[in-house]
Amino acid sequence: MKFNLTLFICLFVSFSVRSQDPFKDFTTIDFTFQGHQAKVVLPQKKDSLAKWIWRARFWAHEPQTDLALLSNGFHLVYIDVANLFGNQVAINLWNDFYIYCRETYHLNPKVALEGMSRGGLIVYNWAAQNTDKVACIYADAPVCDLKSWPGGKFKGIGSPDDWQKALAAHQLDEESILEYKNMPIYTAKAVAIAKIPILHICGEDDLVVPYEENTAILEKTVIDEGGQIQIILKKGFGHHPHSLQDPSPIVEFIRNNY
Repeated sequence: MKFNLTLFICLFVSFSVRSQDPFKDFTTIDFTFQGHQAKVVLPQKKDSLAKWIWRARFWAHEPQTDLALLSNGFHLVYIDVANLFGNQVAINLWNDFYIYCRETYHLNPKVALEGMSRGGLIVYNWAAQNTDKVACIYADAPVCDLKSWPGGKFKGIGSPDDWQKALAAHQLDEESILEYKNMPIYTAKAVAIAKIPILHICGEDDLVVPYEENTAILEKTVIDEGGQIQIILKKGFGHHPHSLQDPSPIVEFIRNNY
């Protein structure tokens, strides 16, 4: 039998990719929804209340919380809206994807939201317009003010290229964004009034999305409106790594507030 090196390499690469997939023990459905990459991961045994968690950004990065919830019967869903920076187009897309997920997989009317970094933008902006659909919010080093990231207008390092993309996505310029309110530091008000439980995990030394410019301001908004927010501030940590090595506090927060 002739040895086929090309076939061997293809099979090896395919096996390597699968073996690195943190969700390999679950069924993952990959598809395109209205032109955007989407995924749904099915639990091995569905929760009796059909609970689900919606990850907003950085698929499979620090997946320990997602894996723990999948093992507890949660569905995990994702749709890529990264370059929309939480604008109304992204919110409308999430509205449609919410309906699709509920109808297709018969999920709970309420969903737990998970927003890492820029994922915080869509999580809060969507939640503010859909407070009746949100069980709780877990945000990890979340962007809460576009002027902080990607703008870099304060102490944060910013990202000039993403700043121009964010301005374009929201149809803004350097002046009009100064009065712009479609950002979590403002939209969190509606979340707080609705009494949606919130958990933020942040690095004390984050230079990309500084705690003081983002979560600290959002926290004040939430508290002023009588909302519920818990913060885990990781001493000696920057923007990375996200999550916690032991995700138990995050998992317990989500399960207790569903």
